[in-house]
Amino acid sequence: MGSGGSAERAIAAAEAHGAHNYHPLPVVVASAEGAWMTDVEGRRYLDLLAGYSALNFGHRNRRLIEAAKAQLDRVTLTSRAFHHDRFGAFCSELAELCGMEMVLPMNTGAEAMETAIKTARKWGYRIKGVPDGRARIIAARDNFHGRTTTLISCSTDPEARADHGPFTPGFSIVPYGDLAAMEAALDTAPEETVAVLLEPIQGEAGVVVPPPGYLAGVRELTRERNVLFIADEIQSGLGRTGTTFACEHEGVVPDVYVLGKALGGGVVPVSAVVSSGEVLGVHRPGEHGSTFGGSPLACAIALEVIAMVRTGEFQRRSATLGELLHRELALLVGRGVEQVRGRGLWAGVDIHPSRGTGRQISERLMDRGVLVKDAHGATIRIAPPLVISEEDLEWALDQLRAVLSE
Repeated sequence: MGSGGSAERAIAAAEAHGAHNYHPLPVVVASAEGAWMTDVEGRRYLDLLAGYSALNFGHRNRRLIEAAKAQLDRVTLTSRAFHHDRFGAFCSELAELCGMEMVLPMNTGAEAMETAIKTARKWGYRIKGVPDGRARIIAARDNFHGRTTTLISCSTDPEARADHGPFTPGFSIVPYGDLAAMEAALDTAPEETVAVLLEPIQGEAGVVVPPPGYLAGVRELTRERNVLFIADEIQSGLGRTGTTFACEHEGVVPDVYVLGKALGGGVVPVSAVVSSGEVLGVHRPGEHGSTFGGSPLACAIALEVIAMVRTGEFQRRSATLGELLHRELALLVGRGVEQVRGRGLWAGVDIHPSRGTGRQISERLMDRGVLVKDAHGATIRIAPPLVISEEDLEWALDQLRAVLSE
């Protein structure tokens, strides 16, 4: 990396005093703007990860920073013990964006997923009539919904699960993209099944896009059996795939959207569960909550995010630049790349073992001023901020081509 003393000291301090639950690349970011980050030594890097979609609108987006600064001068937190003047607008405008009726705000994506699971179970008991303690949720193999105890209980990732049991019961796991398997699982105990939980595109698994018709098929199966379809759009939503929500590529509207990451504009953690009045109406005061969820600061930033998404600008940029990204990546198949998947400005690139591991490719790209992250050994994920310029994207692809030919 050519790092100097300040970078080395920062990394040494992190290694000495930070729990080793991540394996970051050895770059120490000091500032950022748009699609670019600058390290403590003054070297610039093009960000092709965008905080796992939390930075869809770029680093320090002017509109979002101004919204945050304005709110910082007024009030940042009230807790939900009191009303505040941004909450109602946030809930109504996010519900409208999603074509839903109600919003339950939280902070992190994992919190929102936990909320969706609790909501589905409560809906099952109070509305569907599932016997107490018998609610079942169907999830997909290789999913990533978070790392809380409940969420790893529906995961098949050995790294996430190892040494963390015992696990929460009430989940069935089926192969992702297999509609026949989903139907069989639904029909195993339809009277006890309350929800199907899916990522419209699996992010952590390597940006895995399901077969055409899969999401529409799941929507039909769940509707026929009075089962909620919960779409985890935390990474795929808010413009990442070229549409507001990834479900739109198949014309699907789920019963529940789970949103996060980009909803906070890369400024603060903001997440939400968005659904109908029937589903979210099962909650009563005291049964679920969050001190910071739906705070004035969070709502002010998220309201600006919603306004930006409504213009359609970012969806169009993702779709247009995504065509360039996938066209150029497809040309690398057989030239150091085994397979490419994805949609919009989101791609999973499987590296041929002869060229190195995903981590090694990430490190070589870092040396050339491009930041990506590996997944599952052989894959790199590409997900730049949606504000990236065509010229910068083409330059990054040139660096990938050069690394693969080394």
